Amino acid sequence: MSMIKIEHLRKEYPNVTPLKDVCVEINKGDVISVIGPSGTGKSTLLRCLNQLEDPTSGTVTIDGEVITDPKCDVSRVRRKMGMVFQSFNLFANLNIIENVISGPVNLLKTPKAQAYKEGMELLKRVGLAEKAENYPDELSGGQKQRVAIARAIAMHPEIILFDEPTSALDPTMVGEVLSVIRSLAKEGMTMMIVTHEMKFARDVSNRVFYMDEGGIYEDGTPEQIFEHPEKEKTRIFIKRLKQLSLDIYTSDFDFIGFNSRIEQFGRDNLIDPKILRNLELAFEEVVMQNVIPRTESDDHVLPLNVLIEHSEADDTAKMNISYGGTNYDPLTDGDELSATLIRKLAAETSHTFDDKNTVSMIFS
Repeated sequence: MSMIKIEHLRKEYPNVTPLKDVCVEINKGDVISVIGPSGTGKSTLLRCLNQLEDPTSGTVTIDGEVITDPKCDVSRVRRKMGMVFQSFNLFANLNIIENVISGPVNLLKTPKAQAYKEGMELLKRVGLAEKAENYPDELSGGQKQRVAIARAIAMHPEIILFDEPTSALDPTMVGEVLSVIRSLAKEGMTMMIVTHEMKFARDVSNRVFYMDEGGIYEDGTPEQIFEHPEKEKTRIFIKRLKQLSLDIYTSDFDFIGFNSRIEQFGRDNLIDPKILRNLELAFEEVVMQNVIPRTESDDHVLPLNVLIEHSEADDTAKMNISYGGTNYDPLTDGDELSATLIRKLAAETSHTFDDKNTVSMIFS
């Protein structure tokens, strides 16, 4: 059952357009983590869903009601959506239980005694019943965020939107907030969570949106997005990859200068010195001892491209060396001693030929 339907949603600001054309459906019970680089419209998407931001164009349908329709009673539809902000947004002049019950009492017209009873149950649920009479400035960041979640649940929403709920927290407080969100996910609450916590996104979600290029660049299960991303930008983001691409156009290229750029890339990205050294030696063996000598008999070998990727996620490096000419694998067709050394330097090696040769090596 579709709980949220977004059609051709666009949001423009004077100097930037974070959302260009978003089309997606979210089903009842979906727990969706929204990930991606800063500035790709993740928070803007959430704010457009509950009309904290007016979309430039497009439609948003919440539980069958078009909230972007000018005739829609936005306040009424908003009550179906709880919102938890990164900055808590608690009322400083109200104590904790008053913060939790203010919405039910003032908006839902819940009798105060009933709201108080339900509010205390919610505070107990998030582990803060003993803080009911305290004020927000007496709580830690993690405690404030848990109160904010309890306040959102108190409105009996059908959907909860979390806008980077842990980004303002000290690392020691993140776990307590994520634990509460996990418990909500297990209860079947429909949720969208903008987060930078990749492990949490993988563990708690049934869908992950990777946002880039003004929209949902890739939508899939956690296994698909984190293990088998289909698109290159998703892969680079998930693996936290840093890349260096260099081209060789002549056989007498500046080898020393080329090697210096690889070393600088390694230092800039804190690549393990052993990994970097093995990578440099393997580059020399493949290129200088095997591929470049072939240029004497084959004019189509060059240009040659070297693509180096370093993954911060698992501290590994990968080097792809691509070149033209006929099918030639240095690991089987080249110098035997050189091939043996390459295999010792790299944890994994492979060669493919599809209009051009590509030697791939992984270093760990």
